[in-house]
Amino acid sequence: MGSQLKTTTLFFLLLLVSFACNKKMTTQHKKLPLRSATELPAFDKEGHRGCRGLMPENTIPAMLKALDIGVTTLEMDASFSKDKKILLSHEPFFNHIITTKPDGSFINIKEEHTYNMYQMEYDSIKTYDVGLKPHPSFPQQQKMAVSKPLLSDVFDSVKKYMANSKRVYPFFNIETKCMPATDNIYHPAPPEFVEWLMNLIIEKKMEQQVIIQSFDFRSLQYLHQHYPAIKTAVLIEMFDKRSFEEQIKVLGFTPTIYSPENTLVNKTLIEKCHLQNIKVIPWTVNDTKKIAELKALGVDGIISDYPNLFNQ
Repeated sequence: MGSQLKTTTLFFLLLLVSFACNKKMTTQHKKLPLRSATELPAFDKEGHRGCRGLMPENTIPAMLKALDIGVTTLEMDASFSKDKKILLSHEPFFNHIITTKPDGSFINIKEEHTYNMYQMEYDSIKTYDVGLKPHPSFPQQQKMAVSKPLLSDVFDSVKKYMANSKRVYPFFNIETKCMPATDNIYHPAPPEFVEWLMNLIIEKKMEQQVIIQSFDFRSLQYLHQHYPAIKTAVLIEMFDKRSFEEQIKVLGFTPTIYSPENTLVNKTLIEKCHLQNIKVIPWTVNDTKKIAELKALGVDGIISDYPNLFNQ
């Protein structure tokens, strides 16, 4: 009787220990972070505004479609609402090419600048559609009812979408849409812009997964001064006639990425960048022939409206 009682007691103790261990393992498994990479891939496949050639630009569906295609980086644009919400938008106003008003009518080109999102609450902004109107430059673009998303929702949606994937978590190449002439009119000045953006990035624990890009050197300079660990990409327009050396001197630090308009790329430029450990990732390349040419030159990645071309 005593022996049987001891055996029964031991059995239940082992059962409890086993249950506790399984519960602990389950809890630990749920807390495991998504697989992430702190270093950019050998060749960075970037989906421009998600995949603008295939889906409405700068929207969550465009980002998720780009991930399905296999991009390593999601490229996007950050703008602000009046209530200091960071949203995805290439322009700080509603572009007439893609926008449908809440009443179903279209914005015309003469009035688009009056729809200044920095003077609109986000609750109002999200009532405008940016996915139903056919895009004249992208006939393959799938049409759907969709609004401009918050950057926080993009982070959350991608995280949820990738949670069960075996793929490495993507990078987010976020452009600060600002320029001196429109400071405090269409967007905050660079210090405030960067601080709001970084507060969100830190809150979402995305510091290692973001690249901050800009044509506006001021925002990159402020970012580098206050957040030097964050990856940066300097964007270069075709009409910028300064030499590479002059541009880097004015910038005042060595960026992670030099991102020129694709026709500016040549072997000499790539060699100069690589000597300074700077990656070269040109924009925006939308045909397979040009992609192949740039790869042969030795670029470190490409930004494209059609990331499906990377697989051809």
